[in-house]
Formats: sequence, structure tokens, C-alpha cells
Amino acid sequence: MLRDMYSNILKIHNNLQSRTDARVKDYPLMKSPVEMTTILLAYVFFSVYVGPRLMANRKPFSLKKPMVVYNLSMVLLNAYIVYEFLMAGWGTTYTWRCDLVDTSNSPMTLRMIQAAWLFYFSKYIELLDTVFFVLRKKQSQITFLHVFHHSVMPWSWWWGITLTPAGGMGSFHALVNAVVHVIMYFYYGLSAAGPRFQKYLWWKKYMTAIQLTQFVVISIHISQYYFMEKCDYQVPLWIHMVWMYGIFFFLLFSNFWIQAYIKGNRLPSAKKLKMNGSTNDSISVVANGKHLENGHATHYSNGKVLMGKVKEI
Repeated sequence: MLRDMYSNILKIHNNLQSRTDARVKDYPLMKSPVEMTTILLAYVFFSVYVGPRLMANRKPFSLKKPMVVYNLSMVLLNAYIVYEFLMAGWGTTYTWRCDLVDTSNSPMTLRMIQAAWLFYFSKYIELLDTVFFVLRKKQSQITFLHVFHHSVMPWSWWWGITLTPAGGMGSFHALVNAVVHVIMYFYYGLSAAGPRFQKYLWWKKYMTAIQLTQFVVISIHISQYYFMEKCDYQVPLWIHMVWMYGIFFFLLFSNFWIQAYIKGNRLPSAKKLKMNGSTNDSISVVANGKHLENGHATHYSNGKVLMGKVKEI
């Protein structure tokens, strides 16, 4: 039985390798789904189990400078990804309607493939968001939405660029997501830089709205496929998956918006806070399931942050 199971798994693995587009086979993390799945499972295990236990009896790290460097580096990386997506098709030859997968080896196509892979690889770098939370003992910020979003994106994109690396209309959501991440990480960078930049963060309450708009735009664009008389997109499954992705994450982020901004469930309740100290730091809730602070709380107990003053937005 075990031998048959192993044989079937091996057949599936070999079939995937045979179907992997030759143009991306030599890119890092593209040879097999085993490697990337192992990384993402380790990420989830670290985020929800290992990390919090390692930090339970340790003082939180400040990491202010590393966070500023990291966030601003992510701004530059995502801005470059946006530029490459535009120059490789979305801003040059694409129609923004029924754009098919390009199977050629033209310089423009290879540039689109490189942009798609770079977007995919950036999702592994973004796992550092969670590492920073763990090291700073902000476990309450590592929500289901946060972990799910960070783990599902690179996993699903591996399948996408394995079979359709120059994804045509199926890659539009990556362009939009990279644009949103330029804005998002710019905000994070300013926030991590300290209270003196607070006056430049007046637009923080709109971060969730930007995320929700992202999913609406993605869903509208991909929905064109269902109303066209003819669109011979080579892998219709990706169209359906992108549509479901847009709707599913719109619902998740809408629920976050309702819980955080309407019901206030994700914001600390003054009655639950231990008033054994105070801080002038304010806390805000943003779109990716994170509570971002414009400073650092000063009191800790068993890895939980106890704040004296909280300014709700």
C-alpha cells in the first residue's frame, strides 16, 4: 500500500516536472513543488507554534532600523516589478481584455516571465513580515488572515508560473498587487521610522480601502472573460481561480474591515488593559491583518503587550 502510494506521488511529481514550462525550469524555487511547499509549511509552523514559544521568556527585539530598511527595500522592489510588468506587456502591447499566454521566446515574453517570477519570489521575502512580528512579540497581530494570505500567495503562484509563466490576462492581479504593495510598504516604512513621521500618516485609515479596491478591480477585469464572445485563453482554470481569489479575499478583508473599524473587535478594549504603565504610542489596524504601531509598547507579560493608552482610529 505504501509502495503504491509512493509510486503514485512519484508519477504526479514527474508529470509536473514534464509539464513545467522550459523557460522557467532553471529559476530558483521552480524545479519542484516539494521545496516551496516545505518552506511554506515551515513558515506556518514557525509563525503559530515555534516562534512564540522561542520568544515566550525573552524580551522583544526593537528592530526599528532593520524594519525601516526592509520596508523601504520592499517599496523599491515592488516598484521595479510594476515597471517590468508594464514594460513587458501591460503598458505596451496588452489590450487589457483577452490577452493570451505567449508561448514564444521573444525578448518581451522572456521579460514578462522574469517579472512574473520576481513577483513570485517577492512573496517569500514578505514572509519576513511575520518574522518581525514574532521577534517583537506581536503575536496578536499574526491573525488567520495574515498567515493565510502570506502562505497561499507564493504557493498558488508557483503553479501559475509553472504552467503559464507569461500569463496574459491571468497576470493582471499581480500587477495590481505590486502597485498596492508599493503604497503599503511605504506606509510601513514611515510608521516604523518613529513618531516624528506621524504627521505624514494621515492616510493610514485608507489602507484597508485600498486593499478592498484592489480585489474589486481584479474581479472586474477577470470577469470580462465570462462575457466575451470568444477568448481562447489557454488555461481557463487560472481565470476561474483568479476570479475566486478576488472574491474570496474581498470577503475576508471586508470582514476584517467590519470587525476592526465598525465593531472594533480587533482594537484593544480599555477595560481589558492593565493600567500599570502608559505609552503615547498609537495603534492602527491595516489591511493585511496587521496592527501597526507608530512606536513600541513598554510593558510585557508572557509575550503579550499591555498598553496604558490606546488611540483608536
